[in-house]
Amino acid sequence: MSHALKQVFNKDKTFRPKRKFEPGTQRFELHKKAQASLNAGLDLKVAVQLPPGEEQNDWVAVHVVDFFNRINLIYGTISDYCTEQSCPVMSGGPKYEYRWQDEHKYRKPTALSAPQYMNLLMDWIEVQINNEDIFPTNVGTPFPKNFLPVVKKILSRLFRVFVHVYIHHFDRITQMGSEAHVNTCYKHFYYFVKEFNLIDTKELEPLVSVWWAQVQ
Repeated sequence: MSHALKQVFNKDKTFRPKRKFEPGTQRFELHKKAQASLNAGLDLKVAVQLPPGEEQNDWVAVHVVDFFNRINLIYGTISDYCTEQSCPVMSGGPKYEYRWQDEHKYRKPTALSAPQYMNLLMDWIEVQINNEDIFPTNVGTPFPKNFLPVVKKILSRLFRVFVHVYIHHFDRITQMGSEAHVNTCYKHFYYFVKEFNLIDTKELEPLVSVWWAQVQ
């Protein structure tokens, strides 16, 4: 592993602790299967497809947790450069501003700095994926009816992290020599959400100009 990638995967730089799968569980086996597909160098369009005989919700749940971990790592590498001063607004360039809304303090969409937004976002996602009523870990426990709506919201908000990193901090990623890793993570994410129709195409527009040629 290159020095740059070691920096990307430096545990001290992880923005949030990683959510792990319990060994011996079905979710853990699916996670290993997904990782094996990636490590084998399979075409990412193929790697994201539902394996024969597996339940789609299980496959989606595994990937949501994995994307949460990976995007945490990516943001962790640039978080020292994403400050109240450098990024007073959570945005993706002049055309796109992202406001925070939740069920507690911010009941109306509220303009926040990027680091404030990221902290609230990662806290919120952690609560969702650790909630057994939404992401059940016991084999045989059914997923709730609101599972996919929650997943769609998680993924659309994680996409905003990619937008902010690409538009405002990609120079730092490039300086570290980690752009290939970040690009692969994004392509994996993009193919997955397209395969299962988890993010509206219109929401993906902020990175279309960057990515259109690469994801065809």
